[in-house]
Order: sequence, then C-alpha cells, then structure tokens
Amino acid sequence: MQDQKVFNNPQEIFAAYAQLMAEWTQGVPGAVLQEMGREFMQAWSNLSLQSLQSPQKWVEMAAKYQRDQMNLWLGVFGLQEADAGHAIAPQRGDRRFTGKEWRENPVFNYLKQSYLLASNMLLQIADNTHLDEQEREKLKFFTRQFVDGLSPSNFAATNPEVIQHAIETNGQSLVDGLKNLIGDIDKGRISMTDESVFKLGENIATTPGAIVFNNELFQLIQYQPTTEKVSNRPLVIIPPFINKFYILDLQPENSFVRYALDQGSTVFMISWVNPGRDHSDLSWDDYIETGVLKAFEVAKTITRANQVNTVAWCVGGTLLASALAVLHARKNTFAGSATFLTTLLDFSEPGELGVFIDETQVAQREKYVKQTGMLPGKDLALIFSLLRANDLIWSYVVNNYLKGRQPEPFDLLYWNSDPTNLPANLYGSYIQDMYLENKLVRAGALTFCAEKIDLRKIDTPCYFLSTMEDHIAPWVATFKALQLFPGPVEFALGASGHIAGVINPPSKNKRHYWINGDRDGNPQHWLETAEQVPGSWWPHWDKWLKAQGGSQKKAPKGLGNAKYKPIEPAPGHYVMERSD
Repeated sequence: MQDQKVFNNPQEIFAAYAQLMAEWTQGVPGAVLQEMGREFMQAWSNLSLQSLQSPQKWVEMAAKYQRDQMNLWLGVFGLQEADAGHAIAPQRGDRRFTGKEWRENPVFNYLKQSYLLASNMLLQIADNTHLDEQEREKLKFFTRQFVDGLSPSNFAATNPEVIQHAIETNGQSLVDGLKNLIGDIDKGRISMTDESVFKLGENIATTPGAIVFNNELFQLIQYQPTTEKVSNRPLVIIPPFINKFYILDLQPENSFVRYALDQGSTVFMISWVNPGRDHSDLSWDDYIETGVLKAFEVAKTITRANQVNTVAWCVGGTLLASALAVLHARKNTFAGSATFLTTLLDFSEPGELGVFIDETQVAQREKYVKQTGMLPGKDLALIFSLLRANDLIWSYVVNNYLKGRQPEPFDLLYWNSDPTNLPANLYGSYIQDMYLENKLVRAGALTFCAEKIDLRKIDTPCYFLSTMEDHIAPWVATFKALQLFPGPVEFALGASGHIAGVINPPSKNKRHYWINGDRDGNPQHWLETAEQVPGSWWPHWDKWLKAQGGSQKKAPKGLGNAKYKPIEPAPGHYVMERSD
C-alpha cells in the first residue's frame, strides 16, 4: 500500500485522480485494453473510408445531430418549449442518470442530454455501416465502450451527485475515493463488493463435505447427505474451469448444492486447480480424462453405482459434452443423465464475446499466453465485465472512487472477483477448435482422448437450461443443441442472465421460466409457443431428473470409502488459491 498523502486543495485531489487513473488504464487490465484500442481504431478507420465513398448518409445524420443539439441549447435558455420534442431520455435500464440533480439542475440536465445525443449518433452511425456483419458488430461494441467511458457521470467535475456528496462531506468523499482507488490499483482490479465480509468455508461455500480425491487438476468434494434416503445414482457437478465452483454453493439460502442434497442426491463437486505457469501444458484431453472421467469413476466407486447423473455449467458443459462423446465412442454408458446450464456447443453465434475472437486478436493473445504460460484470470474477468461495462465497471468507478463509498457485501460479486487462470495450451485449442472453427458440432472433426468425436451419437437423456438475457452464451445459440443430440432432450429458458438466471432458488419465488415450446422452428417460434411458469426452474429440473430412473437407498453415514478416504474438509484448498 502506498503512503497516505495529504491534499491541500481540490485541484491536488483531481490531479491525483488523473495520475492514478492513467496508471490504472496502462497497467491493471493487461493486454485486453490495448487490444480494444487497436480494434476500435481499425474499425473507425474502415468506417471513415466508407463515409468518403458514400458521404450523403453521413452528412444527413450529422445535420440531424446539429439540429437536435441546437434545439437542446435553445431549450436551456427558454427559447424552446420543454415539450417541443428535443428532450432525450436515457434508455430503459440505464441507471447512470437516476439522481434528481440530473433532472432538476438545468446545466447538468443539458450536459446529460447533450451527451446522450452525441452517443446515440455514434452508435447509430456504427449500426448503419455497410461493413460485413462481424466487423459491424465489432464496431458497435467498441463504439459503445467508447461512449460509455466518456459519460459525464464518470467524471467528478461533471457529475452533480459526486459534487453534492463532496460538499456534504466537506471533501472527505474525494479523499476516501482516492484511498479506494489506490487500494484497487494495489489489488489490480476494481472492488465490486466488500471482500472482507466473506471467507470461504465460514460464510460462503459452507455446505458440509470433504475432499475425497485430488490430483494435479482437481479436487473432488463429496457433500454430506441431508436426507435419510438418497438416489442410487450420484450427482457429479462440473463447474466451468474459468471460475470457482462455489457459485453453486454461495450461501445456504441460494445454494444449488444444498437444494440437490435436500432432494435426495448424493452430490459430488469438481473443484478445479487455479493454474499457474507450471500448468501451461494442460490440454482439453487432460480436463476430460484426468478431470471429468476420473471424477465419474471416483463417484461411482464410492457410491457403488452403475451410473452417474451429471450437471455442468457454461464451458463445463462444453467439456461434459466432449466427455460424453468419448464415453459413447468407448461404448461406455455409465452417464445416466446430463444437465447443461447455459452451455454453448454450436459456436457459430457466440454473441458479443465474438468481438474478441478473430484470427488477428487470437494470434496476439496466444503470443501473450505463451510468454506467461496462462491467460490471467483478471483478463478474463475484465472481458466479461466489458460486456456490461456500465453495470460492472463504471458504476463502481463512480461509487468507489468518485463518491468514496465502500461497495456493499454481495456473495455473487465476491465470487465474480475470484476468477481462475486458463492454461496456455488449453486456451489455444479451445479458442481455435470451438470459437474460430466450430469443430465440436462437426462429426469426426475433433479427436479427444484418442477417440473421434460425434455429438450426434450421444443418446444420454439431456436437460438444457438457457437464460433469456445471457450475454456470454446467447440462448438462441444454446438452443441449437436440441438438434444435436438424438436422445431425449428437455429445454427450459430462464428469465434474467448467465448467473442470476441459474442461481434462482425456489424459496425466493422470483422470476420465471419457459418450457414446452414447439421445436419445429427457430428459437423465436419456440418462445412464442412456450408455456411461461412463475418461479424457479429448479423444481422442474428435479422432477425431470427423478424421471430418468434410478432407485433409492439408505444414505451413507460417512463420506468416501476404504479406497477414497476423506482428505480434508470442504471446500478444500484448491479453491483458496486466488489469481490476484
């Protein structure tokens, strides 16, 4: 931590802000912001050439923008009626300008509207280009990052809420904001929650259990049953290896693990290692054979089961599908069911993540990860945050640094600030095979663990859960899995996004989900014909899981067995390793 500095006047504080923010943008996010800058400049260079070839449309848009700005300026001086059509309001869901000062103070109201006019014009220009689809989407994305970053709400001198708060606290809020900024620069990331409140194994990831197996790749947790009888099929959960497993076991009231236990499952959870430089050679094959398939074997042995039920989330689901294809090629049928949570298998429509994935950017990033041995978790976290920058970046810049406040304790955001690294070898093959070449859905295009892969031969009963507002695995893309697997497939669409749509316990009685749509058509047709059900999708999934077969038996009194004895209490020590 840097030494505390005494500031004699506001000018010194603002100067310190500028210097520290410069350090932040140059050093903290690593190579990601540099890539964004290059892509943004290239996209607008292409647009400039296009405007020279066909200038009329751009002249018309510029003229309209000037008229709107003039009308807005006239309204400030009372020369135009307030309802004359020149007023512009933020889009629904935009929380940057909710404070009354933005409406009641004419200067800041003008500043807000002028900014919205300018940003809307830039976004409109980006949306109306004649670039190819991938380049246009890239231009739109980076333009939105640009205009979001330049919002007047993000600067102390142009945010009336920040100014008012500074007056009310006699400037202490600005000093506190500097302390927060210095602390985050030391950590290398923006604080989204009060991290001091949470401690793994004490008030988060607390479901009782034990580590019953570990190798260099993962630890396997077996949880203590909560019912007198349990299914004779254990439930093995495969979380994504780019995040920690405890998103599924945050606190008792929103723990998917606890829910599954209470419904009579014997639950096992994979806790992936947080890779360092010495793990750089780990491959997709390793994560299948030494990871998923080994976890299945251990769970089967401990429970003396013939089959296992499986649940996987996000890239964990992509890994599970690969493992199921390997099992099918080996004529192994011990996977009794598979549940995929917000999982991409067909990568032809990757959504906004696609703006970071093209041959040029991937080549630059691969060069970087070969030097470091891994893709740092904080770089991955930044990429995901950029997909919702106003909510996940700029709102915290304003709250923490400009208003000098501490973020509220929030278990989900604590997990979000605890990412894992990605081994260099695994990263390269995953991006190339899945995102760039979309090989997973092509029969025989990939060989995993010495087996040719064909998803269309997987006849395991499957349950797919997608979410309406998913910005990482768009539901219209995950929907394509229904045409991949020949076995019985159930599809449910939850409200909300990639995380909140999944972590939706029945006790909260929140949100809703859709089921039973007509599959003979596109995703929109399915949604139009689907049944909307209030509340959580968890009970619907549990009913489906029980219908897949299996019987009940008396719950075991202890964990593990003679071969796989408990090693340490859950959540284990692999999950404790942070990427800071």
